Amino acid sequence: MRYYFILLCFSIGMLNATFAIASEKPNVLFIAIDDLNHWVGHLNRNAQTQTPNIDRLASQGVTFTKAYCTAPACNPSRASLMSGLRPSTTGCYLNEQDWRGGIAEEKLLNTRFGRSGYRVYGAGKIYHGAGDRGGEWTDYFNGYAKTRPHPDAKSRGVGTIRFYPLANRDEEMPDYKVVSYGLEKLKEDDDSPFFLAIGLVKPHMPFSVPKKWFDMFPLDSIQLPPHREDDLDDIPPAGVEMAQRNGDHARIVKSGRWKEAVQAYLATIAFCDAQVGRLLNGLENSPHRDNTIVVLWSDHGWSLGEKSHWRKFALWEEPTRTVFVCKVPGVTQPGGVCQSPVDYSCIYPTLCDLADLPIPEHLDGRSIVPLLKDPATEWTTPAITTQDRKNHAVRSERWRYIRYENGDEELYDTTVDPLEYKNLAQRPEHAADKAELETWLPKIDAQDLMPRKGEPKKKAKRR
Repeated sequence: MRYYFILLCFSIGMLNATFAIASEKPNVLFIAIDDLNHWVGHLNRNAQTQTPNIDRLASQGVTFTKAYCTAPACNPSRASLMSGLRPSTTGCYLNEQDWRGGIAEEKLLNTRFGRSGYRVYGAGKIYHGAGDRGGEWTDYFNGYAKTRPHPDAKSRGVGTIRFYPLANRDEEMPDYKVVSYGLEKLKEDDDSPFFLAIGLVKPHMPFSVPKKWFDMFPLDSIQLPPHREDDLDDIPPAGVEMAQRNGDHARIVKSGRWKEAVQAYLATIAFCDAQVGRLLNGLENSPHRDNTIVVLWSDHGWSLGEKSHWRKFALWEEPTRTVFVCKVPGVTQPGGVCQSPVDYSCIYPTLCDLADLPIPEHLDGRSIVPLLKDPATEWTTPAITTQDRKNHAVRSERWRYIRYENGDEELYDTTVDPLEYKNLAQRPEHAADKAELETWLPKIDAQDLMPRKGEPKKKAKRR
């Protein structure tokens, strides 16, 4: 009898230990930002920007100074990040494609966490649109809200580059409501861990937020981004075509409103940063502050006239470089700075690693937990970005190598040429460097997926 009593006590103890382990699983606050390039304070790319809250998070965890999207467009970037599969693996290269044709929803990151005992909440834009929920969620809030132009707005912008102040209050903005939803979820009292994904739409176009944010950046103080009229002279035809200099850029220059567009972009970034601040404050004031992983990422970069290019949809630094910060209790140290190049194929395996979940076999990337523990750890894997089928960029610590579908090439030594003004691809002395970078190009280029329902099959590839 005593033996069975001891066995019963041992079993109860093991069961309690199992529950304790389950309750100690880390929570995840997953902050996705739309169209935010590297204009944040701690990355030192733009002296005018005001991002105290994103910079605060960077000072508390590890920031990656060479973080890159796997695709410089919303739909393929997000589908890739959330599935852990590169565009060249799935065939999802463009905004108008239906990612579900190449990605099983059971493979998605939120589904993985949901099936592992997590409460999985989403709000705003996580996949391509707020209405595209993708995978399995415990609950989802789309955050829709109407906005209206301010009476002082001159017009809605130049061509399809749209920018104007709004008459709305902050509280009326979709992103404000999305963050408010997140703050309510942080207050929930539940023993199970949570995966809370908050998708902020700004600074996505239109660059439109309440006028007070525009007032922070007087127009006469605005500095234009670095730009050279001859920047495309040594770029091959495929790159010149991708720049589309006779489109958006020509219209902006002709209008004389380049500074206004920059002002509006800075204003939307400042508004976005304030929403990040609300979310961080809510976490810090919650009982979850010491057991919550915070991952902040922007889905790709954005060009505002560099290389006579606007928007994303290109393979240079501005459209591909992102904001990526991780704060992991017990793993990261405050103020960590990692200068090794990484791309977003790393996020899925890293979160599984940190949450002690089995890492799925389908993933294209690998965990960067070693870099979170020690940002100076040697890392030799470059970042890979794909724009449309068979156009790829390889970003190592020193080099950016671009190869287009037709074989055209660009090569930049970013240690001495960070603005990528001098294309070295045809220099014979760099043939060995180029050959080494070529080995990292994707080995397969999956066929294009079909457009989403309702999208024309031959729709323009850039929007």
